[in-house]
Amino acid sequence: MTDVALITGTSSGMGLFTAVELAKRGLQVVATLRDTGRSDRLRAAAAAAGVDLDIRALDVVDHAAAAELVDAVTRDHGHIDLLINNAGQGNVGTAELLPMSQIRSQLEVNYLAPVNLTKLVLPGMRERGRGRILTVTSVGGAVGQPFADAYCGAKFAVEGFMQSLAVVAERFGVQVGVIEPAAVASEFVANVERPSDAGPYTPLLAAYIARSTGAFANAQSAESAAVAIADAATAQDFRFRTQTSPSATAFVSTSLADADGERVLGFTRPWIG
Repeated sequence: MTDVALITGTSSGMGLFTAVELAKRGLQVVATLRDTGRSDRLRAAAAAAGVDLDIRALDVVDHAAAAELVDAVTRDHGHIDLLINNAGQGNVGTAELLPMSQIRSQLEVNYLAPVNLTKLVLPGMRERGRGRILTVTSVGGAVGQPFADAYCGAKFAVEGFMQSLAVVAERFGVQVGVIEPAAVASEFVANVERPSDAGPYTPLLAAYIARSTGAFANAQSAESAAVAIADAATAQDFRFRTQTSPSATAFVSTSLADADGERVLGFTRPWIG
């Protein structure tokens, strides 16, 4: 029986290449994106790889639409064996600059949407006694960073949710984990929300943007990150936490071994000058 994978956020970047990579490995991939009118690159990449994808529309923040999609995929393919919550949104801004609407938006896309889809696929996986749920978070899900208050807050939240769920879900044969990329060359940066006027924070934000620009200039390729995601999705030896590159592993380790929090603060202070 062919495993069925449902992936969100596949119009570009890691999502696009992960969908194609999993299809190359023999999975039936249901690739979702908010606007199927933007699926040309996805279709071209699938054609170039000689694989077929089931491409469907999904705005992940529309929970009713997500429920309808899961029902339709289950009806059409019989089951969902793998969920990859890949859709995400970035945000730059510190607390005083952030309108509550942007903070809520970060929670909707980066936290509540993956939680909702996880809840939707869990019953079927539990009943079959097998399944795997992976959420693409970020090194920002383990390391709080300047001017990423809302983004890191949402990513921390989803990692906490998934880590709490993992030990319960595994009792029913369902494996839950997170994928933590560092900087990845994609359209993610172009889509980041950012303040038009940083006021007294302007020089600090400028230093942070300059540092981030350098990081993304040497970013991991989306293709390479997708291979790491596909490896985690198909691995025999499953782990809750997976980074997509050695630099991501080193970065996350800074926080996970930081009992009092000072290691991370000392690491990130120079980012803002």
